[in-house]
Amino acid sequence: MIMIEEERLRLEDVIAGRNPVREALRSGRPINKILIAEGPLSGPLLEIYGAAREKNIPVQKVDRQRLGKFAPDGAHQGVIALAAAKEYVEVEDILAGAGPGVSPFLILLDEINDPHNLGAILRTADAAGAHGVVIPRRRSAPLTPTVAKASAGAIEYVPVARVANMPQTIETLKKQGLWMVGADPEGQELYWDARLEGPLGLVIGGEGKGLGRLVKERCDLLVRLPMSGRVNSLNASVAAALLAYEVVRQRRIALNEGSSHR
Repeated sequence: MIMIEEERLRLEDVIAGRNPVREALRSGRPINKILIAEGPLSGPLLEIYGAAREKNIPVQKVDRQRLGKFAPDGAHQGVIALAAAKEYVEVEDILAGAGPGVSPFLILLDEINDPHNLGAILRTADAAGAHGVVIPRRRSAPLTPTVAKASAGAIEYVPVARVANMPQTIETLKKQGLWMVGADPEGQELYWDARLEGPLGLVIGGEGKGLGRLVKERCDLLVRLPMSGRVNSLNASVAAALLAYEVVRQRRIALNEGSSHR
């Protein structure tokens, strides 16, 4: 199903037609998703489909009526690309960007679908000094103009990586020395009792469903927020902010203790 967010895109965020989409792919322009008319693929459409798959860009087949909402039939020629508000990076780029001698701090989002939540989390990531954010390619809000607006400009400063397999990415980060901590209502520890310093990946689940089973199983530790009211969970962006600033607090303490021992 196409996200409602896509239907709110501005004209300059929609690339319509076979040649424009093909050139956008060739030029390396950041693209969230490509929509292709249902039916057998041949010629330019097959070429576009193959190029998108090579670049790990999601491709979705839809009826022509849906494409017509973005551009007149004669203009879209059976294909439309939805441009990203900013270019994505690789997870390795985020780790490298932390710099030598600095413990990486990543925020991983397991299927955050609300673009306003994603934008708010990017804003928190920037303010808390996270080195980057990781989102899945599918079943997640991409970097759209609404996300950019909700981030209050933070999208320009926080690198975002988009991965095909979040559980696998968590395993890879663990092998690279990161301690992976997931937020879950049934977590073993309250978040302020957990050790959240050093190389760290903070994993936040999607609205309503929380962390997926495979993602949860691959976390080193699950932490919970104390809930005294009748509502059993917080908004994903609020939870991310609380946990991110606990990371900031603990890192500050560790830094001060390290300085005092010199």
